[in-house]
Amino acid sequence: MAFGEQPAYLRVAGDLRRKILDGTLPPHARLPSQARIRTEYGVSDTVALEARKVLMAEGFVEGRSGSGTYVRERPRQRRIIRSGYRPAGTPTVYRQEQADEASEGSWESRTVQEAASPEIAERLGIAPGDRVMRTQYLLRTGGEPAMISTSWEPLALTARTPVLLPEEGPVGGQGVVPRMAAIDIVVDHMAEEVAARPGLAEETAALGGVPGHTVIEIRRTYYASGRPVETADVVIPAERYRAVYHLPVR
Repeated sequence: MAFGEQPAYLRVAGDLRRKILDGTLPPHARLPSQARIRTEYGVSDTVALEARKVLMAEGFVEGRSGSGTYVRERPRQRRIIRSGYRPAGTPTVYRQEQADEASEGSWESRTVQEAASPEIAERLGIAPGDRVMRTQYLLRTGGEPAMISTSWEPLALTARTPVLLPEEGPVGGQGVVPRMAAIDIVVDHMAEEVAARPGLAEETAALGGVPGHTVIEIRRTYYASGRPVETADVVIPAERYRAVYHLPVR
């Protein structure tokens, strides 16, 4: 096959995808049968089957037991703003993760103590097995599950202080920066790494998605004078949201 030439199944999938995107095959329409694809495109059963598999893997169509394959209604993506820490107004965990001041949201959380895994220990600059406080948040926008945020803080910093529990105490629920400031730790830097991966079953179940669908994973770490004080994994369903960064130019 010459450079740039597509296999037959990708050419068929590409044409069907175009019809879905331009509305020729609208949401909930039945995808042409394997026999019809074979006839219309002059391809084999194997090529027709592989083309349908491509569209299903891409999330454009879904199978319905005993009925056939149908075009999925794809949600319009909403934006999750990432712009670093801004102290405007009263900071909250929701604002820490979703910086759009116009959005409204809520969260629920669960906090436990545990031993740091090798990965988390490396991210926090501590030894594997050191005690950390892990807090998992489910954040909602407009009542819809929008993201899961799991954070870890070294107990060496927060043990026997009023900010030991992220959601309790005088600055509970206000996010990392005000909580650390309450114990005289000045957070001065935040870094994020962004990647995409298939969603785990428990993640997509909490977020109202399908296991294996793509999620955006943001690994965020807050620093005070170069020392990590909190690290977190933020998981966002890629089909429904996009991460938008507003960053200052220096």
